[in-house]
Amino acid sequence: MGKKQSSAIIQRLDSLYEFDREPVSDRKLQGASNFIGIYAGEHVAGTEFVIGPLFVAHGVSAPDLIWGLLIGNLLAVLSWAFLAAPIAVRSRLNLYWHLRKIVGPYLLFIYNIVNALMFCFLAGAMISVAATAVGLPFHMRMPELNDMLPNSIGWIVTVLVVGGVVTGIAILGFERMSRFSKIAAPWMFLVFVAAAVSVLPTLGVSGPGDFWQVAKEKIWTGVPLAGQSKFTFWHVMFFAWFCNMAMHIGMADMTLLRYAKKWQYGFLSAFGMYLGHFTAWIASGILCAAAAGSVAPGPIAYLGAGIAGAVCVVVAGWTTSNPTLYRAGLALQTATPDWKRWKVTLAAGAVTTLAALFPALMMKLLDFVALYGLILMPMGAVIFADFWLLPKLGLERNFAEKKKVLFSIPAALAWGVTLAFAFALPLEIFFKGLPGWIAAVLIFTAASYVQQRSFRGAGKEVEA
Repeated sequence: MGKKQSSAIIQRLDSLYEFDREPVSDRKLQGASNFIGIYAGEHVAGTEFVIGPLFVAHGVSAPDLIWGLLIGNLLAVLSWAFLAAPIAVRSRLNLYWHLRKIVGPYLLFIYNIVNALMFCFLAGAMISVAATAVGLPFHMRMPELNDMLPNSIGWIVTVLVVGGVVTGIAILGFERMSRFSKIAAPWMFLVFVAAAVSVLPTLGVSGPGDFWQVAKEKIWTGVPLAGQSKFTFWHVMFFAWFCNMAMHIGMADMTLLRYAKKWQYGFLSAFGMYLGHFTAWIASGILCAAAAGSVAPGPIAYLGAGIAGAVCVVVAGWTTSNPTLYRAGLALQTATPDWKRWKVTLAAGAVTTLAALFPALMMKLLDFVALYGLILMPMGAVIFADFWLLPKLGLERNFAEKKKVLFSIPAALAWGVTLAFAFALPLEIFFKGLPGWIAAVLIFTAASYVQQRSFRGAGKEVEA
C-alpha cells in the first residue's frame, strides 16, 4: 500500500508541467489579475521588512528617501514594461531556454548554476525573514545586525520547517503561486500600513501635520547608526531601480511574463513597486524607528500589529521566496534535463533552506541584492541585444542554435568582461549596474558582428 501511494504521489508531481522547454500555449495564458497578485505578493513581502529598516540604519534623510523611491521605482516599472515583457510575450519561453538559443548549451549550463545559486540564496534570505516571526512564540533568540552564523538550535529548527513549506508551494507551479499571492497580497499590505500607523504616536505623531517633522527628526534623520555607511538620494534611487535588476534588465521575469496575454502586463509590476518598494519600505522604516533601531522583521512587525504582524512576516517571506525558488528550479532543470521540474525544485529548496540558516544573508540584504543582480545582469543585456539590435545590423538572432554553436564566445565575453569592468569601477556596488549593462550590450553586439562576419567569410556551418 505504501509503495502504491508513493507511486501515485510521484505520478501527480510528474504531471505538474510548466512548459519547461517549449513556448507557453495560448490556452494557458494568464489574465492581468494573476500578475497583479504575483507582483504585489512578491514585492509586498519579506524583503520589505528588512530593506526599510536598513535605510534607517544607513542614515537616509526623509526627502532623499521619498524622492529616491518615487523615481527609482518608476524606472524599475519601465524596465519591466519595455525590456523584459515584450521579449517574453514574443518568445513565450522561459529565460533559460530562450537564452540557450543565443549562448549555446555549455555556456548556459554555467550560467544556470550561477543563476540558481543566486536565486536560492535570495529565497533563503526570505525564509530567514519568515523564521524570525515563526520563532516568536518560542522566545527564539533573534539574529542581530552583525550576526553571520546560526545563533541557536531553535533558529535551525525553525528555518528547516519554514523551508520545507516554501519548497512545497514552489513545486506546485506558477498558477498555484499566483493564487496564493492574490489572496495574501491585499491583506499583507493592510498589515504593513496598520502596523506603521499604530506606532506613530509613540514617535510623537498626534496628527497628519506632525508626520513630516517627526519623519525628519526621528525616523529618517540623515544620521547612520554606528558602523553603517551614509546613504543619499542616489543610493535610494539606484537601489530601488536595480534591487530587482536580475528580474527586469536581467530578464529573469521572462519566466513569469511568458504567461502574459500582452506585453503591457509589464506595467503591472507597479503594484509591487509602489505598494511594496514604496509604501512597505516606508512602513517598515517607521517600525524600525519605533523599535529603537531593531531590524529583526518578526519582532518589529509584532510591535506594530501583534499576532497579525507576526503572521504577515511569515506569509510575506513565503510570497517572496516561492517565485524565487520557482525560478531557481527552472534554471537547474536545464542543467539536469532528465529530472522532472518538481525534483529539481526540491533540490533547489534544500540548498535554499541550508542557505537560510545563515542570518548574514538577511542582515546584509542590500549588498547581496545588489551583487546578485550585477552578476546576472549581463545575460539580460545579451538577450536584449540579440533580440532588438542584431537584426537591425543585418545579423542573425539565436545564432548559437542556428549554427549549432555549443559555447558562444560573444556572450561569454559580454558576461566576463562586463563583470570585470563593473567590479573595477571605483563606485559603490549600487551604481555599477547601469554602466555594466551598457558595456554588456556593446561588447556582445560588437563580438557578434565579428563572429557572424567571420562565419560568412569562411562559409562555416558549424563551429568546432
